[in-house]
Amino acid sequence: MRALTFLARKFVAGETAEDALGVIRRLNAQGLKATLDFLGEDVASEGQAEASTREVERLFELIRRAKLDCNVSLKLTQLGLNLEAVMARHNLERILDAAAAHGNFVRIDMEGSAYTQKTLDLFYAVFPKRRNVGIVIQSYLRRSAGDVAELCRRGARVRLCKGAYKEPPELAFPEKAEVNRSYDQLATLLLEKGDYPAFATHDDARIRAAQLAAARLGRAKETYEFQMLYGLRAKRWAELAREGHNVRIYVPYGTHWLPYYYRRLRERKENVLFVLRNLLWG
Repeated sequence: MRALTFLARKFVAGETAEDALGVIRRLNAQGLKATLDFLGEDVASEGQAEASTREVERLFELIRRAKLDCNVSLKLTQLGLNLEAVMARHNLERILDAAAAHGNFVRIDMEGSAYTQKTLDLFYAVFPKRRNVGIVIQSYLRRSAGDVAELCRRGARVRLCKGAYKEPPELAFPEKAEVNRSYDQLATLLLEKGDYPAFATHDDARIRAAQLAAARLGRAKETYEFQMLYGLRAKRWAELAREGHNVRIYVPYGTHWLPYYYRRLRERKENVLFVLRNLLWG
């Protein structure tokens, strides 16, 4: 348990929003942006979904009051998508309205493939009237090229990541090289046609490929951003910021850190090795 507690301290900003805001204040002082994530997913009841919704709603006032450069990320199963789509939509709309009232932005995280289409369907349902919302696409899914093309057509803001869930080969590329190739292709498409794309990766080769594509396409650095996880590669954050890139750090908080990290470390052995390398060498 001691090792898990250490892991939580390194990669989770604290148990409360107030803990996390202190971390974000320090990140902002270093020229880094942030996105705040209240941990929790796959709620078991309408009451849990309501509690999660209320917690996220209050974040925007806290962020505004503290004058932080920070938006919010969330998962739709935290709002009840695993229970009832109508419930999740209602809760999401409440959150987006609260964000809009404070001039803020919400990013919908992508979950396992069982929720990919459900997540996109809900995003497409709310996006026409609530433009302060973006979504995440995972490069390891075979369907993602079509999804990125459609999101670009609609003018949506996309965060591109590789994907951390264990998926069958008929749905996801099984080889690392294929995932990387897909990532670079989707990053180029987003730089060609996307509205302020975000590239979430700790992979230097992927970062460099995106930089080269942006230069080739004439995209100014302020028209896209790189994103990384709190606790991983802090030196790289600083390097990218010094180079004039927008860098946003994904900052999770809450008491549900154990299932959050255990599931990811269990599902993909690459995640374990990556975390261990960063624990040792930063």
